[in-house]
Amino acid sequence: MPKGVESIVLFDGVCNLCNGAVRFIAKRDKRASIRFAPLQSAVGQDLVTRHGLKSHGLRSLVYIEEEGCWVESGAALRIARRLAWPWPLAMVFLVVPPFIRNAAYRVVAAHRYRWFGKRDTCMVPSPDLTSRFLQD
Repeated sequence: MPKGVESIVLFDGVCNLCNGAVRFIAKRDKRASIRFAPLQSAVGQDLVTRHGLKSHGLRSLVYIEEEGCWVESGAALRIARRLAWPWPLAMVFLVVPPFIRNAAYRVVAAHRYRWFGKRDTCMVPSPDLTSRFLQD
């Protein structure tokens, strides 16, 4: 974990759904404690490798904090707990077995480009988000 960073979200930088998720998270992270990096970036690939995740074809948000690293629905739910009210209530879905939560997550992930679109290049953060992005 980079010094002074509480948590990191790695995301697919060319996915419109993922880019929207970054903006959604940033707006509701009132403490501005979550940092972001595209999976395609050098820092994203370094973190993927460092945490033992497969680097090719990773179709998930990745959430990293000192307590560990999560992907798929586990990542989404742990991110939600860090957001402004009422999003921490989503943690109740942890009672749903992971194989069920992750199956639903994988359906959306498999179709995200078709349903939400894809960019040709990674997201360029807006000026208000730039400071929240980890640099290569």
